[in-house]
Amino acid sequence: MTNTEKRNPLERFLGLFAEVRSGEAGSALLLTVNVFLLLTCYYIMKPVREALILSSPGGAELKSYMSAGQTLLLLVLVPLYGRLVARMPRRRLLNSVTLFFAGCLALFWLLGSFTSIPLGVPFFLWIGIFNVSLIAQFWSFANDIYTAEQGKRLFAILGFGASAGAVFGATSVKGLIEPVGLMGSLLIAGVILVISLIFTNLVDARAAVEGKADTVAEVPEEPMSDINPYKLVFGHRYLLLIAMLILILNWVNTTGEYILGKVVKDAALEAAAAAGAGDEFVGPYIGKFYADFFGVVNVVGLLTQLFLVSRIIKHMGMRVALMILPVIAFAGYAVAAFIPVLGFIRWTKTAENATDYSLMNTLKGVLFLPTSREEKYKAKQAIDTLFMRAGDVLSAVLVFVGTTWLSFSTRHFALFNLVLVVIWAILAINIGKRFKEMTAEA
Repeated sequence: MTNTEKRNPLERFLGLFAEVRSGEAGSALLLTVNVFLLLTCYYIMKPVREALILSSPGGAELKSYMSAGQTLLLLVLVPLYGRLVARMPRRRLLNSVTLFFAGCLALFWLLGSFTSIPLGVPFFLWIGIFNVSLIAQFWSFANDIYTAEQGKRLFAILGFGASAGAVFGATSVKGLIEPVGLMGSLLIAGVILVISLIFTNLVDARAAVEGKADTVAEVPEEPMSDINPYKLVFGHRYLLLIAMLILILNWVNTTGEYILGKVVKDAALEAAAAAGAGDEFVGPYIGKFYADFFGVVNVVGLLTQLFLVSRIIKHMGMRVALMILPVIAFAGYAVAAFIPVLGFIRWTKTAENATDYSLMNTLKGVLFLPTSREEKYKAKQAIDTLFMRAGDVLSAVLVFVGTTWLSFSTRHFALFNLVLVVIWAILAINIGKRFKEMTAEA
């Protein structure tokens, strides 16, 4: 009998969404719950972040500047993480880093509950590091557990756990804040983070036991060098291509958020003028728009993750899959440049964001499957943190220069994004080609 014929009921159920073979459901489900809890934790903390930073002196401007501060902080922290990776076995590394972040949450709760110390800036910087580093570590762990062949089949299920955690965390936090307060929400997030570590250890234990059964990759705990993570990235053409793709992807997306925000605000002002209303009309209009927008993006992203991502990777291959988002983005910014109507921009941006949160998030994990263990932990951490944040910084610089000195309109920003998307597509073609070669070699 084949692996498919010997599957248990859980494996057959998961097989509706991805190609799950006999013996694979257990670890896949544990990893899915693991990342679900991580994203739930993060989205519970996000409203606390907004409340603390926006109520600080400087408000929204301070928030913008701190995004650049996160990038500078990562320049120091990523090499430190690389040293930990070189010195600690896998399970100890995962436990130590996760417990450190859980301890920080307990400290923020104590300071926020029993002192008057302003926490807006330190918490904003900290949560930015949490978001990129702990999630990157999870995907490094998943890459370490699975073979390239398994990852291409099963990462779509893990991606659904991430998407579902984001939705659950964002919808549940509103009900938490009223009974336990902002600081109490942090304590609950810390408990969820510790619970997620239980699933991490269960998967790691299964990897040790089941490695020889060919259901989970058996990866030896060979020692790693002290090589700097940035040196790893710049010394390997494949890794550098991925880093540049992530940078430009984030640059395009963040600039696209600015374009959408500007068009929405202009539409709100026009609607207010037409209704003979004042400024009190604008805020609710924008709030309702974004509530509807994020709701649709989340639903479309979840459905895409659940029913399409695994099938796209399996039947179309990585080279085609990597081109889907740049094609969607190019069409969207062409619309924004030549037909700057809110209705059109909204739906093209919905398609872009939903595809980014589902298909592209999964692909970013799959790309590291044929790399070495050292590259999975060190280089991925550098790429998913510093290079991603660098895209945010470049977008902020573009908006500042475009609005302050060049008098850019929405059309100009959209045209600039079109140029970036062309570069993005070229990178995607080269990465897809190299991924196929490396997977064949592995």
